[in-house]
Amino acid sequence: MMTPHVTGTREDWLAARLDLLEAEKALTRQSDALAQRRRALPWVRVDKDYRFETDGGPATLADLFDGRSQLIVYHFMFGPDYTAGCPSCSMIADGFNGFAIHLANHDVALVAVSRAPLAKLQAYKRRMGWTFPWVSSAGGDFNFDYNVAFTEAEQRDGRIEYNYKRGGHAMDATTAVPEPVAQFAATCGTDAPTYTRDRPGMSAFARGDDGALYHTYSTYARGLDSLWGAYQWLDRAPLGRNESGVWWRRHDEYGPQR
Repeated sequence: MMTPHVTGTREDWLAARLDLLEAEKALTRQSDALAQRRRALPWVRVDKDYRFETDGGPATLADLFDGRSQLIVYHFMFGPDYTAGCPSCSMIADGFNGFAIHLANHDVALVAVSRAPLAKLQAYKRRMGWTFPWVSSAGGDFNFDYNVAFTEAEQRDGRIEYNYKRGGHAMDATTAVPEPVAQFAATCGTDAPTYTRDRPGMSAFARGDDGALYHTYSTYARGLDSLWGAYQWLDRAPLGRNESGVWWRRHDEYGPQR
């Protein structure tokens, strides 16, 4: 249902729209400047020998580049004890099929990485109808080293550092767990503490001219908003995000569409 909203003439609308356009242009320029600052971050050499299980067999981090000079990893929340992938990560990943081919043809490999065993990822991928590369880091340090997985001891002792700080995130709660967190955990077939030991994020890597691999960027939490395609559309809809709680589901869990 639409809420009451100010109305006006086409002339009123155009005047307000032109004023907003200036603000939008300023935001675009600021976004361009931020992107330049991201690219200017110092690169950190990756010397650890990370191993992954892929559809084609065992692979190294270098293999995930698939011959390209750049690699973007989406840290998909699918822990070893989950029975299904995180609904929020799933909503973000619904857009990957469409643009992964464009990135691949612009020297950028896109890969999702999760700690669940490969067989679980493959089954869920078939369920969702996805084709983008998705690999398992089960048993390795990759997710822990890039701050998207945490141990029971870290969780119990309040030592989780996520999004570049310790504590303060809704997923850190071990008592009085927020309802959305409990709800998502249940849809993943697990409890809240188990669910929140994995977190979402994205990391970028580069292959240098010397052949070495470098970590160039990572972002987490609300830093993923701009990658969440549906929200970019909702932000331009008449009612915006219009949220009063968790409304989204995995795409095969909605009822019949009108």
